[in-house]
Amino acid sequence: MRPLQRIRTGAIFFAVVLTTAIIGYRLFGYDWVESVWMVAVTISSVGYGERSQNSHAFQIFTVAVIVFGMTAAAYTFGGFLQLITEGQIQQALGRRRMTREIDQLHNHVIICGFGLNGQLLSESLYRQKRAFVVIDHEAHLVAEARESGYLSVIGDATEEEVLLEAGVRRAKSLVTALPNDALNVFITLTTRNLSPNIQIIARADQKSTEKKLRQAGANKVVAPAVISARQMVRMITRPSTADLMDIMAESSIIEYDLDEIEVLPDCGLIDITVRETEANRRHRLLVVAVKQADGNMLLNPDASFQFKVGDVLILMGRGEDVQGFRNMYRV
Repeated sequence: MRPLQRIRTGAIFFAVVLTTAIIGYRLFGYDWVESVWMVAVTISSVGYGERSQNSHAFQIFTVAVIVFGMTAAAYTFGGFLQLITEGQIQQALGRRRMTREIDQLHNHVIICGFGLNGQLLSESLYRQKRAFVVIDHEAHLVAEARESGYLSVIGDATEEEVLLEAGVRRAKSLVTALPNDALNVFITLTTRNLSPNIQIIARADQKSTEKKLRQAGANKVVAPAVISARQMVRMITRPSTADLMDIMAESSIIEYDLDEIEVLPDCGLIDITVRETEANRRHRLLVVAVKQADGNMLLNPDASFQFKVGDVLILMGRGEDVQGFRNMYRV
């Protein structure tokens, strides 16, 4: 039994013993204050002096109070010793602090599984200073995540309580990257029930799982085998393009990166054309594509294209230039 659970059980047992003993002494004729005093001196083995009774019932009851009271006290005290020797006080305080930090997050990312995929994803989000929470049921993997400075929750991501602890109802996205398609489907289904509007990105090792994940509520399904095969083909047929994409994937290596900006109702991009933004001349940004509100992806949009609410601009440029563009148009 875990120390905290042992302490909780022992404390309840000890409280029951105290309550029963106080009521028992009350039935032997003592008032409430005297009953509490009798319990205190009995369990502490101080002795009664001249106040004790000599009836057999009283003596048997007192023996029972001593046995059960000292047993409950010893059991609870043992839990505290176990807690101290295993260093779980520090862990409990750390978990409480981490829980408070997670409770303050909004629009964060939840990563289910801290295997190789989860670790690479966490490293990338951490470099980009994106808020995220890791969930894994393996204690050593959670400890590794916390040593890296990542917020994390230990538990089974298929359980609602664990997802709620990670703030699933306040999160923007959830990634389930477990090497088990059945678990990924279950996590997707549970997450969609808890948070209807969250973006869910799920991993699928089997081709047949993609349809099931989408039916369960996944917005995007990633098949590592398919992506690997496409990358290998690209390396063979278009090696320079493959090199560029590898470099772009690691934005910390080079100065430029791809970013996206959504046209919101109160921003300054509404009904503005690509030419009027002066994205290239003034901000040194390249408008690579626009994903329109209806889902249509427009590559290399014409200079006369007007932005509408719900459009998403995909830009290429330096981070500071993208931020300057955001500030200018309040996005």
